[in-house]
Amino acid sequence: MKTRLADIAAQAGVSEATVSRVLNSRPGVAEDTRRAVLTALDVLGYERPARLRRRSAGLVGLMLPELDNPIFPAFAQVIERALAHHGYTPVLCTQTPGGATEDDYTELLLERGVSGIIFVSGLHSDSGADMSRYVRLVDRGLPMVFVNGWADGIDAPFISSDESVAVELAIGHLASLRHRRIGLAVGPDRYVPTARKIAGFRRGLAATFGVADAEPWIERSLFSVEGGQAAGGALVDRGATAVVCGSDLMALGVIRAVRERGLAVPGDVSVVGYDDSPLVAFTDPPLTTVRQAVAPMGAAAVRALLDEIGGGRAPRTELVYRPELVVRGSTGPAPVPGEALPVSGVAAGEKVVVTAETIPEPTRPEVVPAQQGPVARL
Repeated sequence: MKTRLADIAAQAGVSEATVSRVLNSRPGVAEDTRRAVLTALDVLGYERPARLRRRSAGLVGLMLPELDNPIFPAFAQVIERALAHHGYTPVLCTQTPGGATEDDYTELLLERGVSGIIFVSGLHSDSGADMSRYVRLVDRGLPMVFVNGWADGIDAPFISSDESVAVELAIGHLASLRHRRIGLAVGPDRYVPTARKIAGFRRGLAATFGVADAEPWIERSLFSVEGGQAAGGALVDRGATAVVCGSDLMALGVIRAVRERGLAVPGDVSVVGYDDSPLVAFTDPPLTTVRQAVAPMGAAAVRALLDEIGGGRAPRTELVYRPELVVRGSTGPAPVPGEALPVSGVAAGEKVVVTAETIPEPTRPEVVPAQQGPVARL
């Protein structure tokens, strides 16, 4: 029972003593806390004591594209805990290659009578997907909230991280370290988060270095270690001394590509990730990354969904949360002068050797932490 108490306490965010008081129906426990403990029992698959078996407030679907990328379990943990606190039982739906699709899971959830669904980085983030699937769900009156991604014509709340600002923060940090040949390794640009990262990259290079054509320094691949390895290898071969990545997994792939070429991180090439996934502080070297505001974003998604379930109407805007640059050991000063300067119109791989005198002085922006609240994007 000791192990079970610890598991339940961790899931509910309370002490083991509080769990014991709830299970034994003892007084002195707030109703919200009691409800959170009982919901934690449900989430972990433990059977409630007979005297405590009451109907939950309802089921809520939580749709994730995968669990291999650590950022998605991080979102799931925050959202599940917030739902449990309000008495709802989350139903986690995770897609796998060759398995059930998002549409399959949605139909299953509807058959189970869910109170609503939270979609995290789902098909709504794919500009090539058919958005009528969500319009039909709205017409059926299903409360929904969408995290990370935007699509016109869907009458529902959206919660996003500011992907564009994330890349600009990374470029500002690298510029302060006197890097000039900065590459971007991202996923397919049909995805809204990728398109926004690319827009931020173009804007950052133009504002910092006056680069009019950033395309030679953009590599699109898969959001995976292997994808990062392929994209990073191409950028390093092109002469990049720093690479900004679309995810932490891609960043790990870039580091692998750098080392395959007999180079060092950060001595020869600096690498910046995105997400601040669990454990990247313990990689070799510890990864400099841009942290998504996972906790406030997850809490906001649950609040918006509960407003919808309760008959209210959450704001029909995109709440955009500013990310935070976390500087660790994978970024350092650029190699000494003699590196190539990114110049508009120069073909990828062509060397334009410069001296210290011809390197423009970069802007040195502050490392800006996350804001207290989101910005509404209409």
